[in-house]
Amino acid sequence: MYFLSGWPKRLLCPLESQEQPLHIQTDPQRAFFAVLFPSQLSIWYCRPSVLIVSYKELSKAASQFGPYKQAEWRPDSTMIAVSTANGYILFFEIPSARDKYLYEPVYPKGSPHLKGTPHYKEEQCAPSLNLEMKKVLDLQASITSLQSMLEDLLVATADGFLHLIHWDGMTNGRKAINLCTVPFSVDLQSSRAGSLLGFEDVYIRDMEYCATLDGFAVVFNDGRVGFITPMSSRFTAEQLHGVWAQDVVDGTCVAVNNKYRLMAFGCANGSVQVYTIDTTTGAMQFSHKLELTPKQYPDIWNKTGPVKLIRWSPDSCVVMVTWECGGLSLWSVFGAQLICTLGGDFAYQSDGAKKDPLKISSMTWGSEGYHLWVIDGNSSSNMKPERNANNESKQFGILQFQFVKSALTVNPCMSNQEQVLLQGEDRLYLNCGDAAQTQSPRNTSAHSEHNHSRERGPFSDGSLDSQGLSTLLGHRHWHVVQIHSTYLESNWPIRFSAIDKLGQNVAVVGKFGFAHYSLLTKKWKLFGNITQEQTMMVTGGLAWWNDFIVLACYNLNDHQEELRIYLRTSNLDNAFAHITKVQANTLLLSVFRDIVILFRADCSICLYSIERRSDGLNPTASIQILQEVSMSRYIPHPFLVVSVTLTSVRTETGITLKMPQQACEAESIMLNLAGQLIMLQRDRSGPQIRDKDNNPNQRKHLPFCAPVVLAQSVENVWTTCRINKQKRHLLEALWLSCGGAGMKVWLPLFPRDHRKPHSFLSRRIMLPFHINIYPLAVLFEDALVLGAVNDTVLYDCLYTQSSAREHLEVLFPFSIVERTSQIYLHHILRQLLVRNLGEQALLLAHSCATLPYFPHVLELMLHEVLEEEATSREPIPDPLLPTVAKFITEFPLFLQTVVHCARKTEYALWNYLFAAVGNPKDLFEECLMAQDLDTAASYLIILQNMEVPAVSRQHATLLFNTALEQGKWDLCRHMIRFLKAIGSGETETPPATPTTQEPSSSGGFEFFRHRSISLSQSAENLHSKFNLTKTLSMPSGPSGKRWSKDSDCAENMYIDMMLWRHARRLLEEIKLKDLGCFAAQLGFELIGWLCKERARAARVEDFVCALKKLHKDFLWPFPVIPASSINSPFKNGKYKTAVGEQLLKSQSADTFVNMEMDTGVSNTPRSRSWLGTISSSQREIDTVSSHGPHMQDAFLSPLLSKGDECSIGSATDLTETSSMVDGDWTMVDENFSSLSLTQSELEQLSLELASKGPHKSQVQLRYLLHIFMEAGCLDWCVVIGLILRESSVINQVFSIMQSSDIDGEVYQNIKTGLDAVDKWASTDCPGYKPFLSIIKPQIQKLNEIVEEQVQPEAFQPVNPSKVPEQVNPRAEESRNSSSHGTNPQSDAGSSSASRHEEDKAKTEDEDSFQESSYDCVVS
Repeated sequence: MYFLSGWPKRLLCPLESQEQPLHIQTDPQRAFFAVLFPSQLSIWYCRPSVLIVSYKELSKAASQFGPYKQAEWRPDSTMIAVSTANGYILFFEIPSARDKYLYEPVYPKGSPHLKGTPHYKEEQCAPSLNLEMKKVLDLQASITSLQSMLEDLLVATADGFLHLIHWDGMTNGRKAINLCTVPFSVDLQSSRAGSLLGFEDVYIRDMEYCATLDGFAVVFNDGRVGFITPMSSRFTAEQLHGVWAQDVVDGTCVAVNNKYRLMAFGCANGSVQVYTIDTTTGAMQFSHKLELTPKQYPDIWNKTGPVKLIRWSPDSCVVMVTWECGGLSLWSVFGAQLICTLGGDFAYQSDGAKKDPLKISSMTWGSEGYHLWVIDGNSSSNMKPERNANNESKQFGILQFQFVKSALTVNPCMSNQEQVLLQGEDRLYLNCGDAAQTQSPRNTSAHSEHNHSRERGPFSDGSLDSQGLSTLLGHRHWHVVQIHSTYLESNWPIRFSAIDKLGQNVAVVGKFGFAHYSLLTKKWKLFGNITQEQTMMVTGGLAWWNDFIVLACYNLNDHQEELRIYLRTSNLDNAFAHITKVQANTLLLSVFRDIVILFRADCSICLYSIERRSDGLNPTASIQILQEVSMSRYIPHPFLVVSVTLTSVRTETGITLKMPQQACEAESIMLNLAGQLIMLQRDRSGPQIRDKDNNPNQRKHLPFCAPVVLAQSVENVWTTCRINKQKRHLLEALWLSCGGAGMKVWLPLFPRDHRKPHSFLSRRIMLPFHINIYPLAVLFEDALVLGAVNDTVLYDCLYTQSSAREHLEVLFPFSIVERTSQIYLHHILRQLLVRNLGEQALLLAHSCATLPYFPHVLELMLHEVLEEEATSREPIPDPLLPTVAKFITEFPLFLQTVVHCARKTEYALWNYLFAAVGNPKDLFEECLMAQDLDTAASYLIILQNMEVPAVSRQHATLLFNTALEQGKWDLCRHMIRFLKAIGSGETETPPATPTTQEPSSSGGFEFFRHRSISLSQSAENLHSKFNLTKTLSMPSGPSGKRWSKDSDCAENMYIDMMLWRHARRLLEEIKLKDLGCFAAQLGFELIGWLCKERARAARVEDFVCALKKLHKDFLWPFPVIPASSINSPFKNGKYKTAVGEQLLKSQSADTFVNMEMDTGVSNTPRSRSWLGTISSSQREIDTVSSHGPHMQDAFLSPLLSKGDECSIGSATDLTETSSMVDGDWTMVDENFSSLSLTQSELEQLSLELASKGPHKSQVQLRYLLHIFMEAGCLDWCVVIGLILRESSVINQVFSIMQSSDIDGEVYQNIKTGLDAVDKWASTDCPGYKPFLSIIKPQIQKLNEIVEEQVQPEAFQPVNPSKVPEQVNPRAEESRNSSSHGTNPQSDAGSSSASRHEEDKAKTEDEDSFQESSYDCVVS
């Protein structure tokens, strides 16, 4: 409601004075303030804060009167009464020297400020005033309290008398009342015989007059408190009567709130007791208490000392309290705490040292509550104001705190808005973000505070679209609009402000006139004619209606109350306004759809219809009166009405079901009468035939029923006129803010499926709930409350110790206002469940299930109920947890909700939780069945803590196998760690919970996330030799310990068996792509395993089938023969090319290995990333190949040695010895270059290059080729060579076969396979024929070998001496390329999980193409 802003300011005093100020008091108009010194009275102007006049008492008179004590202004600000210590009252008159001003603004030449403005001098310059002592009154007793009461001055003295003194004729009007003769009782109904004061020495210590209760609240010297009221208009002892507050015995001070009829009594124990008067009995009724709680202020809550001062703000919305020990605290009218300076940065320095709290001896609010003037009690004791050498004004102990406040405090019609609008004295704070975004209605909006994105359909009522959630919650910062200085200079202070529905325009009202601002154009519009501005005074606030500004004002020229409507787009001028005369002074104004509702000073409510008329250039709005309702029977004083709104809320929702079109009509008036919410509904009980009459407006004239009180202690009311069929609960509800009691919602209850409602079920229900922020706006559909909160920043470190004492920047932190928001849905659901309204709770929850934070809502509800019930000391007769658990099972997020809640609560409460929600083993199995592996991983940690290791191992194995099948590599890595931890007894370090928000499959073991997967032990020994860093891409063990010193451990064996089994399955099913991912992601030693499995799983049984599978897996297009080179057109040739191109486009350059394993890995510098090297040199190759016929040479590049370090093969897994020597590569090279190609074959090959698959697939295939080559799985090398259509690869395979002892079965297998491929190519895929003819010589050689089994030595190269010369330059070249290409490539790998998903999705998309092409092929 009110928020501190910036640092306080300190006043400079121009006077030479040895005295310290002791009392400060603003005048009733809050234009001036009086400062009292022991022997001096000063009058200051508020804005600017300058001294006008000062009166100094002569020393002789000063000794007679004694020091000054208190001051009180006359209501018209023409006199001041000052009480002195010796019982005198001094009356000072303040005559104004007409047209004389002490200060005048000086403007530069050519400035637009004109001095011809009416009232110009009064606004701009401090008027010249005089102070004359008119009268001295001796009351011959110490004066304890002074109070202005209408035309009288009420003075309480220490001898127990109450003096009534007229401001005018002071002598003849004196009446003294002895308090002992005033009868006191508990209420006004009990017998009034005799005085209940009963003590001689009782006197009033403090008192304050309350105009709306017509009496005064008093605190007696013995600590009792009461309320004295005159029983008739005559103020005599016989006519006075007092009532006690029975519970208060330690009162110290009092302040009254006229608008809410509250009396706040400060107590010696540091609390403030707030009372009101019961209107029926006249007794004092306790309302609420303001006190610090030990939870928030553990070290100070009971050490504050007695309450010293209480001051209500000018708009009666907040109260400021200070204690004897110091400190300030600000509370809303019904006890919500807003600010307290006894904790946080106010109480502690940045180094943690405790500061002395600010002690306050007097305080008073400035105009409109933007300032609080405070006399610093600390300075009066220790700082003597002295002139310094430069004869400058010395700072003295008056501080000015600055505030910004919610627009709701003064303009409650803003409560049907979804924006938060705060007003400061010269600026506005808006939460509507960038106006450019808000032009479009709510469609798709990113919700940044909750890190979700979501979709939002437009609302049913297009004309009333409100802003997107992202713009209302987008960030912590405000959109600050500086109020136009020209308007502010002559119209300070700003009294009202309003923002339109879309949050694009704001309007402000100062002393006279108004101005408005567009957030789109960033421009202000002011009255062109200043006289028009200065002759209108807005009285009842203002509101936006579409493009029009509606306001109620008083015309100073015609002395007439008016209702005016101005168009935003036209110039600001009365010529373009629609003006309607109104009978009485308007106090409040509000707009509901097309109806304007006014509340007037004669306690009547007036409804007007407003409609747009498009005549002429500018559209205008016309108004006509609909209905008047007199409320004088129910409202004792018009000033007590806080807000009046028209709503579509009504008690019988049954009608809404039959006739939904009526749901948006103005059905009831909500009136906040001093905190009591009163509802007047339209009376539909009479004959309804009128509805069918010709005049459609007749229906609106339905009379209103008698008022009903809905709630007490209400500060604000929110309602909306939008309709949303899906979220009727939230949109047809009424939201109330009740101060310290939190919020309430008056929720409609709907019968399910349009069944007949139960007769015993009420149509609405009032549900209370607590929130942690002060609510300023309600987002109805989004189930959010928006608010603001004060935050502080310390700057005391900027100042040195010597000069630190005087700096306010050291004494106080810098205060800022931050936007905040809170979810309330879980509170409402819980309240409904407590009341056995589970069906309604389900309806409400299902309507909100699409909200991005709905899972969080369920989790919060479960968590709060669990904490309360499981930690309760007494047994709970009717526990709510089973109900909540059953409720949550209705939603698909049940399993996540439970496990997240469990992981966020302590272990001791788990048994209680799972007793209600079910056995964690069953829940784990449900997760597996639902394929929700991340949640299952979270349950695993719970099982690990609650069950024996054997059970968790069994479940972990299940999860590990499932994760392997689904390719959730992150999860697999964590599972390996987890299984090892169980085996080695590391159960005390369970991994942490996964967050549902992350799309990547973190798998619930973030405990392990930031540890890099290192090389095995033997690699570390080789480290210095090869200058390698540990990188993720190397197929190494999942942890540093694995495969080496722990390899004999049974647990490792257990894990290895599972990994081997999975690898075997992938190979048998010809899923090479998955196998590559599996090896790269889990650091599986593929080469070593393949060596073992060479004769078993790693054999290719069916070459044709393998070839087809690889084409599909790697999205590799089948080769086609160009139409020009073949006589008969190839069936479906064009189609296949198209497919190939499409597949090519749809791929991005990515590789198997997920380099992005979070920051932990990327911190380690990488000198090599093998895969990166391959792909970067590959790029180089591609460019070379396009320049000439030497492409066979170039394609060997990735398989070359890396200079003098080691071959790629041996580097891929340093723990195994390479089976090849560098010479072998060169041999192949030589054989290759001896091939002679004809021109047509070259053309053929260039065409084939064009039909290659995606770059990513190419890199992956080469990586696999290299692995198989290293492991000696030659049949797979042949298959990959075929798909890549590179004869170099086939040559290389044959060279190896010749140079090593190869089993005869392998020869036979490859021969059979190639024959099958040849046969298949002849019938189904002629595109392979050209390539097969290229490698024909090799195939023939192979056939010879198979037939004759000739020794491989026969095929040695002719000239081996050339080897070194050829190796070196090429190695040099590739080293350069790798040093440029490695790091970017290695860092660019995207998340494997998402890549896996992406590929899966793509292959699914392409399935239809692929299959149809296969059909063609087969046919």
